[in-house]
Amino acid sequence: MLIVGERPTPDPGAGEVRVRLHASGVNPSDVKSRRARPLVGSHVIPHSDGAGVIDAVGSDVPKARIGERVWTWNAQWGRPFGTAAEFVALPSAQAVRLPDGIDFDAGACLGIPALTAFQAVRLLAPTAGQTILMIGASSSVGHYVTQMAAQRGALVIGTVGSSEKAAHARTAGASETIDYKTEKVAERIKELTGGRGVDGIVDMDFSSTSRLLAAGVLAPHGTVVVYGSNEQGDIPVPFRELLFKSLTLRFFLVYDLLPDDRRAGLEGITALLEAGRLMHTVGARFPLDGIAAAHEAVEGGKVPGNTVVGVA
Repeated sequence: MLIVGERPTPDPGAGEVRVRLHASGVNPSDVKSRRARPLVGSHVIPHSDGAGVIDAVGSDVPKARIGERVWTWNAQWGRPFGTAAEFVALPSAQAVRLPDGIDFDAGACLGIPALTAFQAVRLLAPTAGQTILMIGASSSVGHYVTQMAAQRGALVIGTVGSSEKAAHARTAGASETIDYKTEKVAERIKELTGGRGVDGIVDMDFSSTSRLLAAGVLAPHGTVVVYGSNEQGDIPVPFRELLFKSLTLRFFLVYDLLPDDRRAGLEGITALLEAGRLMHTVGARFPLDGIAAAHEAVEGGKVPGNTVVGVA
């Protein structure tokens, strides 16, 4: 149940900053947390992603950070109070400088979507001329992955669920799209690659992609990078296909990146933002008192790009 109400304004503790939020990002994991995961306190203020301005700092944090425009990550991971509020207090490192010229709605898209995309592309390490399959290319993560992989010179094939989503994926640099609702995905991949298969897959739904692997869509010595699945139980994998093609599976959880991976992601995204090389898509924006509708929009999966709740 989502209830809009008043809570005491948080004070930053030692090593923390308080952010006066302007926008809060709604991600599929926020919806799943609300529906399935146990509360980490008597109640929860949802959402990990947000953007705003630091208005107070705790001890051990330079006062020069006050007034800094920032975006947040992991605001509600392992802690009860996230960004769906006027203020959030969190560790200073989890409030990252937002470059000038990047608006707060875009900043609210970075913590989960952009960081997930950056780590996925970093693990896949596509090179110029390689062909990459992005499962769900019009999703918030998929749109960023497509941009990042295409900027490296890779050819990106994206699966989509409609003509509108296909057009959205192409704006990010997808060379080809496959409508998984109307086309036979494995056959289409083989057709597009001359029967060889793709060199790599970035996967938002391993429950579906495991079946594609069995159909031989990944070229020898290819890699699948997995960051999610629509099914949370055990998922069978085609062992013979993996073994005799020397395929690699790599899994990661964006909330639990190793320090070096997190640092690379934060620095890499900042560089892309400063260079103007990331396109952001806010597909829907809701007021804070419309947060239930925002969650329903994400649950329905019909909004291309990101969903944002305006706070200020």
